[in-house]
Amino acid sequence: MQDLDALRYPIGAMPVGPPLASDQTQAYLADIAALPQKLAQLVAQWPDDRLDTPYRPEGWTVRQVVHHVADSHMNAYIRTKLALTEENPRISPYEEGEWAKLPDAKLPVAPSLTLLAALHKRWVVCLEALTSNDLRRTYYHPGSDRTFALADVLALYAWHGEHHYQHISRLAERNGWT
Repeated sequence: MQDLDALRYPIGAMPVGPPLASDQTQAYLADIAALPQKLAQLVAQWPDDRLDTPYRPEGWTVRQVVHHVADSHMNAYIRTKLALTEENPRISPYEEGEWAKLPDAKLPVAPSLTLLAALHKRWVVCLEALTSNDLRRTYYHPGSDRTFALADVLALYAWHGEHHYQHISRLAERNGWT
């Protein structure tokens, strides 16, 4: 059995650091743009028994992870637009664990994969147009009592997508599905 922390954080915890350099911004944008196709290539043809396998003991199933990524990135897209159009808006947090228990988390993954492809197409257009001033625009997250700059959001969601992709990819490797 692998270390539970290694299963929970396959690429490590979200790195927090100094403001982004331009080349980092471009790399994060590329990661966000590539995620929908990369995730779809991995799981789109999987049968239900694989989709209903937890990626770790007491963790979400692959199906729940895919739906969670769609839920989370929808929220991030809206938060990005709020930060671009309002002055440090207070965003609404959500209970992601509770969302993963709702009936739509049991749907086939195809709707969330389709949603991610369309969502990321729109989100990336917004992100690519960000100026250095835009990257400093912020929103306030009351759940973490923290203000996030859009530069931080870009890094966070590039990490978030890869984090969950690796949950699934490493599960596939451990089970000989690749």
